[in-house]
This record gives sequence, structure tokens and C-alpha cells, in this order.
Amino acid sequence: MPQSVAVIGLGYIGLPTAAILASHGYRVLGVDVNDKHVDAVNAGRIPFVEPDLGTHVAGTVSQGLLTAQKDTPKADVYIIAVPTPFAEDHAADLSYIDAATDALLPQLEGGELVILESTSPPGATQHLADRITAARPELSTDAEGDPSNVDVAHCPERVLPGRVMLELVENDRIVGGLTKQAAERAKELYSSFCHGEIYLTDAVTAEMAKLTENSFRDVNIAFANELSIIAEKVGIDVFELIELANKHPRVNILQPGPGVGGHCIAVDPWFIVSAVPEQAQLIRTAREVNDSKPDYVVSRVVAHVDGLESPTVAALGLAFKPDIDDMRESPALAITQELSRRLSHGTILAVEPNVAELPGQLRNAGNVRLVDLPEALRRADVIVLLVDHREFKDWALQRTSEPNVPVVDTRGAWTRSTAASG
Repeated sequence: MPQSVAVIGLGYIGLPTAAILASHGYRVLGVDVNDKHVDAVNAGRIPFVEPDLGTHVAGTVSQGLLTAQKDTPKADVYIIAVPTPFAEDHAADLSYIDAATDALLPQLEGGELVILESTSPPGATQHLADRITAARPELSTDAEGDPSNVDVAHCPERVLPGRVMLELVENDRIVGGLTKQAAERAKELYSSFCHGEIYLTDAVTAEMAKLTENSFRDVNIAFANELSIIAEKVGIDVFELIELANKHPRVNILQPGPGVGGHCIAVDPWFIVSAVPEQAQLIRTAREVNDSKPDYVVSRVVAHVDGLESPTVAALGLAFKPDIDDMRESPALAITQELSRRLSHGTILAVEPNVAELPGQLRNAGNVRLVDLPEALRRADVIVLLVDHREFKDWALQRTSEPNVPVVDTRGAWTRSTAASG
């Protein structure tokens, strides 16, 4: 068992991974450039919303098994869990991975295990290894059994925000090593807490497996989102349509929404498209369909307030999925921001029960306010339901009367509760 594990990046994946390792007896050193995250962890608190994570962090910090710092320490194992956004051309931006690699370079002596957890385009793990050997030519990443060898592997995360602590333990994992030894060492580490199966492969296949999983979901969501637009054009309820179509034993259409968000499904398919642009036609089209859905929602809302001198819009939800505070690539956030721009003569009342303040891009808008649900409903000229947080579903189910303003329901919470009550 390694004496110490350094987890680089204490975000939505890194911190849960650090906490679960610490709760299984590892001495874990968390590394992050963000003072807020470092200070929160060292105080036994969490800097974002994730069920059950707070208990793990508080417990392991109190036991001295988990600490956080800004500088990368010496460790037996390094897990890199930093962002991999895409650039303007939709190619992967590996600058965070490069920075994390450069920070650990001075600490390497040979014999360490370096695991890339960040979702990455094909070849990123090899890129990381090449960066190590280019800067430290006395080390190697492909000489199994050599004391100067540094084992490098890729183990993509496969968890759902809001269920991370559960799925870290229960979900199967894929481990791709640059060598067989690297894969086996990474498997041993994850086996200490993962109850699911752990499948070994090469690094490129592991990278593509994660991208493929999210591209599959993106294509299916694009079908649902396109269907929602078609259904409105022909005058039917898309949610009823999907429910009926799914009665077929071999049909399982996903639910439409205002777009696709999060750092996985909204980003990862572009890594495949940028790697093989001529071949990834369907994947590209799905991305374009989902990326265009927020503009369609905005146009529907704007149409409802056309002609009003000073319209007020209630935007319900800013996160990218229900009951969390994560706004990465959130279509709800993008829609609210665009409504603020398009309706600069009006007011946008944003309701997001999982945050205490607006994100910077909305604070700077000038005509967006963060309010509670009753105020938003009371003042709105139109309501747009963007995220099906439990508070909004409860409102839809428990209402005693119909609102006297239009409801643009992108999630089906209002629509389905109306059908149920009818």
C-alpha cells in the first residue's frame, strides 16, 4: 500500500477521490491553486455541494489523513484531476494537465505511479509521459521493473454529480496503462475502495472509452432535443410523446432539456470530433443540435414578453442538473445570461436554491437578481423552468392554482405535474 497519495485538483472529482482514499486509510495530500478550496478542506469543510462528501472530508481531516496545500509534495502516487476544457476550435486544452505535470516533475525520483483522471483526448496520457521524460531524461515511463521508471496510467472518472460518493465505490472502472505494470498498480489502488469491476486496457482505449460513453449520451439527448422542437411545431406534448414511444420494449428515448451541460457530455464529444473531424459526422451534428437548444429556449421566452415595456422573467435554475450547485457549461446559465442581454430593458429574477450569490457573469449583467421562488413567481411576466430542482418540482406538484403568466417548461416538471393533476 502506498505511503502517500497526492491528488492534484480538488474540484468536483479530485476532492471526492481524495476523501474516499483517505477514508480507506491512505495519507492523502490534496493540491489546488484555489485558496478557497485549500482553506475549506483544511477546515474540514467542502467548497461545493455534493451529498455525503462533507462527512468524508470532515472525518478524514480530523484524523489527519487528508490535508490540502497549494504546492505539489513528494508522494508515492499522483492523481491528476484537473479541468480539460476545449479551446475556440473545440480541440482539447491540455494546459491544466501540463501545469500539473510540471509541478510534480521536481518531486519525481523513480518508482512513482502517476494517474491521469481528467477526461482527455486520445494520446493525452502519452503526452503526459512524454512531458515527464523530456524534462527528466534520467527517468523512463516504459521500462517496467527499472528503479528509474515512473508508471503512468489513465483512469477516467465515471460518476454523476449528486451521486459521486456512491458511484466512486459502486461503479465499474476502466484503467489504461502505458505499460502492463502501470495498469496493474493503478488497479491495485482503485481496488482498495471500488466494489465494481476494474477492467484493464491500454491508455488510448481508456481515453476513448470515456469519450464514447459521453458521446453516446449526447447523441441520444440531441435526438430528444430535436424531437422537442418538432413536437412543438406539430402541436403535441413531447414528454407525453416520449413516454408513449418508450412503451416499446426496444425504445428508450432520453428526456429533452434546455441544452446539455456539465464538464463531460457538453465537452467530451468535441475531443473525438477534433481528433477525427472527417469521420465524426454524427457526433458533431449532435453537439450542434444540443448547443443550439439554448437559443431556441431564449426565443420562446422573448416571444412571450414581446411588446412589454419592462418585462420580468423568472428563470428557475442555473445549475446544469438538478439539486447541485455545479454550473459548468450549464445551458440554464447561458440562457439566463442571454435573456439578460436580449431583455436589457427588463429584469431577470434568477432562482437557484443551491447557491448564495450569482456567478460573476450574471452579477455584472446589471439586470439580474438572485431571489427566492415565491418572489420570482409573484413578480414574473413569464416563467422559464430550466432545471428540475426538487424545490421546483414540489412547486409544480403542490400548486393550488394555475399561474396567470406563461410557463416555458424545458424539463417537463410543470407539464407532467399538470397531466398528473388533471
